[in-house]
Amino acid sequence: MDRGPAGGRRVDLELMRTPPPKERADAARNRAKVLEAAAALFARHGVESVTMDAVAAAAGVGKGTLFRRFGDKAGLAVALLDERERDLQDAILSGPAPLGPGGGDAAVRPSERLHAFADAYLDYVLDHLSLVRMSETASPGARYRIGAYGFWHRHLTILLDQTVADGEAQAHALLAVLGAEHLTAMVETVGPGRARAAVHALFNAAGSQAAPE
Repeated sequence: MDRGPAGGRRVDLELMRTPPPKERADAARNRAKVLEAAAALFARHGVESVTMDAVAAAAGVGKGTLFRRFGDKAGLAVALLDERERDLQDAILSGPAPLGPGGGDAAVRPSERLHAFADAYLDYVLDHLSLVRMSETASPGARYRIGAYGFWHRHLTILLDQTVADGEAQAHALLAVLGAEHLTAMVETVGPGRARAAVHALFNAAGSQAAPE
């Protein structure tokens, strides 16, 4: 098995990046108004307490327009998270090491990048836990249909394939502990600090395995 950082794999990862929405200028303005209103209401009242009617009223758009565009609150959550996810994806693809590849000649160890990803992803999820949880649990399997999940999985697979026999399967296993539902339960019972330490312990065990002969 080729365990080097193959260029083709990076191209695959580039293609999996969450694309920004393509829309007319008026639609983009309405989208921005809705997302700004939703973010303000969610921050003030909590995600669970805010209705789609309230979002439509605050944004000054019709309920029909809101439902056609976003479907439900889970759709709103996904749209609000898109920009944060794109920022994290950009950092992974071209940002400074160890989260990104860096610009120097020195190679960054896969284990360093794994831990950097765990930290950055936890920062993102814990800052938006209610929104991520809603987007991932809106329906059975919703988390795995979100385009970003494929990106995170591919990134971890590329790193793990350099050290373990089956990076693809282990990437799924590591991402399982980063599910928002799971993290919510962990934070509520042991707190964010211990939850973060436990996640790093699992990533460390995966990243420190020796590659088989």
